[in-house]
Amino acid sequence: MAEFLSDGVELFATTCVRDFATAYPWWERLLGGPPSFKAHEREAVWEIAPHRWLVVEERPEHAGHATHTVFVSDLDARVAALAARGIEPSGQETYGDGVRKVVYRDPDGNEIGFGGNPAEPD
Repeated sequence: MAEFLSDGVELFATTCVRDFATAYPWWERLLGGPPSFKAHEREAVWEIAPHRWLVVEERPEHAGHATHTVFVSDLDARVAALAARGIEPSGQETYGDGVRKVVYRDPDGNEIGFGGNPAEPD
């Protein structure tokens, strides 16, 4: 398995939407700006970390079934930044070890979660 994950691997995680023109503004707000590039008029690609790409593509027959989780270094700052851009979570979880996950859903019901380490004690 380590050989499979060697240098040179790029990850593209695709989220399918019913209507790109409707979905695009929500994803642009969620991800904090325009995409790294548009593959074509119905597909946008954001590089969320080196060699890790999030793709939003109009493919109505598959819309609403994506589930992605991105682990971030400062979950509270990420949630606050999203709220400032008008994006509110649809739920949140805290696991037994204190790891947290905040879930967002796009207009098609696709899920993108942001995970983070346990909250620092006050």
